[in-house]
Amino acid sequence: MTKERQDRDMQSQVLYNGIELPADWPPRQQALDREPMRVPYLESPPGVIPIDIGRQLFVDDFIVKETTLKRTYHRATFHPASPVVTYDRPWEQEEPAPFAAVFSDGVWYDPTDGLIKMWYCGGYLSATCYATSADGVHWDKPLVGSRGQTNVVMQHRRDSSTVWLDHGEEDPAYRFKMFTTLRQDGWRLALHCSADGIHWSEPLATSPRIGDRTTVFYNPFRKVWVYSLRTSQPGTGRSREYREHPDPVAGMRWPGEDKVLWVSADRLDPHHPKFPEIEPQLYNLDAVAYESIILGLFSIHQGPPNQECDRLGIQKRNEVLLGFSRDGFHWHRPDRRPFLGVTEQEGDWNWGNMQSAGGCCLVVGDKLYFYVSGRKRTDQFRDGWGSTGLGTLRQLSVKSGTPSPSKSAGSIDASISTSNSLPSTIVPLADGTVAWPTRRSAPLTGS
Repeated sequence: MTKERQDRDMQSQVLYNGIELPADWPPRQQALDREPMRVPYLESPPGVIPIDIGRQLFVDDFIVKETTLKRTYHRATFHPASPVVTYDRPWEQEEPAPFAAVFSDGVWYDPTDGLIKMWYCGGYLSATCYATSADGVHWDKPLVGSRGQTNVVMQHRRDSSTVWLDHGEEDPAYRFKMFTTLRQDGWRLALHCSADGIHWSEPLATSPRIGDRTTVFYNPFRKVWVYSLRTSQPGTGRSREYREHPDPVAGMRWPGEDKVLWVSADRLDPHHPKFPEIEPQLYNLDAVAYESIILGLFSIHQGPPNQECDRLGIQKRNEVLLGFSRDGFHWHRPDRRPFLGVTEQEGDWNWGNMQSAGGCCLVVGDKLYFYVSGRKRTDQFRDGWGSTGLGTLRQLSVKSGTPSPSKSAGSIDASISTSNSLPSTIVPLADGTVAWPTRRSAPLTGS
């Protein structure tokens, strides 16, 4: 066991919401299976639950002792302008197929200049490009890149990537962080940093070998970077391993024992309607702190295998589902319908292969904006033709409650609205709390 893990294991930690993490953290398990993940803090909630950080979302029974309400989970709807970013530049249309799609990457509101900024895969897995927007719907591709008169900010043969706007970073040169999966004697994660999101450093650190669709997110409640590592496991196929570290550079270097098996698709996840015999797999997991929880976007792969996609000339079926966590590790996933799904309709930008964006969502006025990529089906190279769409959801309307049929009529809706039309984002403060810089809100208090 490494000294890092020994030091971490010496004491338990009580979280902002009263959950006490065990001394041996993160939890270890011998294998993954297809049973839904157990959530210890729902099975045995803390005796006292502080509610002074973030609005309390009733996505589970964590702070509910009893109720006569029935939860209804809402799904995002695609903005009619979707796709909002597509392959309309020559460098995005190079062989083997056009591509202008978030493959995680990142979409962030930058308060320094009041712009929403997007990093996306431009050209099929050949570069990272940069776009900006004032409203999140209409996008510009400024010619500021490293490749002549283009919006390419990094030319590299890449796979998955995560760009994170680190509001807690003290050194401006490291404000933006890009974790990119590159092929270097197998797939490895490389960390680059930037002051402006345009000019990037050489790699500051490179990881051991990983799976290709690896991503990263920051957990401000515990002040750790979480490495969502793609792995393949017996019985569950594509799955996730977990690695955490308070330092993003040191966190890129780990011995095998400092990552643990984490989560996979399970028996409740949707199956492909045309290939029902294929068991779903967890293609990717992006996450972000939202209000008082960690919000997870699960890309669920439903098949068919790549070889069959090649033979049939179709895209694989990935759809994005929601999950919620209060300790950053265990996931409650009560709704297994696609939150953002594919159509398999000829000509649609999202015929197949839906993928989430790094950072997951933005708060824009009274709505949440979810950027996702989808891929069109063509008779040419089947894995390209990716573009980026926008799903919207009224803020905090992930779920609403209605009384059980035997109770009196009425309803409770968990959504709220604000008159502020400016975008805002979630900022980790120095003490681990969460704030929204362009909207003032009084914190909840009590226990």
